Amino acid sequence: MGELLYLIIVLAVVAVVTVAGLVTSGVRRSRRRPDLERGAGTGTIAPPEPEVEAPTEAPTEAPEVVTEPEPAAPALERPESAAGRLVRLRQRLSRSQGALGRGLLALLSRDRLDEDTWEEIEDSLLTADVGVGPTQELVERLRTRLRVEGGAAGKPRDVLREELLALVDPTMDRRLAAQRTDGKPSVMMVVGVNGTGKTTTVGKLARVLVAEDKQVVLGAADTFRAAASEQLTTWGERVGVPTVRGPEGSDPASVAFEAVRTGMEQEADVVLVDTAGRLQNKAGLMDELGKVKRVVEKQAPVSEVLLVLDATTGQNGMIQARVFSEVVDVTGIVLTKLDGSAKGGIVVAVQRELGVPVKLVGLGEGPDDLAPFDPGAFVDALLGEG
Repeated sequence: MGELLYLIIVLAVVAVVTVAGLVTSGVRRSRRRPDLERGAGTGTIAPPEPEVEAPTEAPTEAPEVVTEPEPAAPALERPESAAGRLVRLRQRLSRSQGALGRGLLALLSRDRLDEDTWEEIEDSLLTADVGVGPTQELVERLRTRLRVEGGAAGKPRDVLREELLALVDPTMDRRLAAQRTDGKPSVMMVVGVNGTGKTTTVGKLARVLVAEDKQVVLGAADTFRAAASEQLTTWGERVGVPTVRGPEGSDPASVAFEAVRTGMEQEADVVLVDTAGRLQNKAGLMDELGKVKRVVEKQAPVSEVLLVLDATTGQNGMIQARVFSEVVDVTGIVLTKLDGSAKGGIVVAVQRELGVPVKLVGLGEGPDDLAPFDPGAFVDALLGEG
């Protein structure tokens, strides 16, 4: 009985020890590092995998910056010289104005110059817009030389040329005051009704002056037409001439003032000021142009006031000329569209009306179709001589 009890105690101890060992082994396995579990089942413990650093982007080279070359500035135009313009003046005028001279020569070459012939001569001159006063003067001079002096007066063509030239008056000073004086630029105001080609004339006049190697500044003081400032700026850019402009509707006098100030700073030879061409009433026109001139002359005197007239308007142009001459002291006339349907007598009529010379004539739509007025070339054109 004692041996049996002893055996039971021994078996119980062995069982307890066995269970304890199994529990301890399980606990140890559960505490093993997860990264060592990879070798389970192989009888070996797999070494830990080396840590792999996050890949870094390979440095990329900075993209090569390709600078586009700035577009070359457009080549400035070189305006045509005065000599070339005069050649074209003769050619175009001879084509458009020769009818008057040929008609007069046909009448003057008749065997008998009776009263009917002289009336026809007078009618031809009046139809050509020469004007009543100049026409009567010319007819009397021709009567005296051809009817009284007879053959001693010379050929009818020569006599007519001499008398027409005297009527146009080659003694008038047609030079533009385009020189710096007392260290200040010449200031030219350009006036006229809208529609006569005033702004275009300013642009073409700038080309005339640039062709003479003058430094020019443009003033876009016709601020009531947005297109006028744009148009003038374009004309200036083509020949490298700066344009001073203001917002639409701004004070024209302030723009003119700034243009003259810029001209003085840049030591320009000439400042060309384009003015508004409204003609609703004389009082408003007088106030506006008078103010522009007064403000400009705080810096430099106005050397020229050029009146632009459309040669095709005939007597309407004469009415405009009278109004402007009462408002400002016009110093010269620019006749545009003289090569079109204009009648050449307007040159004589407007000079007589204002007592100032025609200084420039427009011959067409081209940028260099503005030429100094040459009395001899004009009379030759009237006679059909190119």
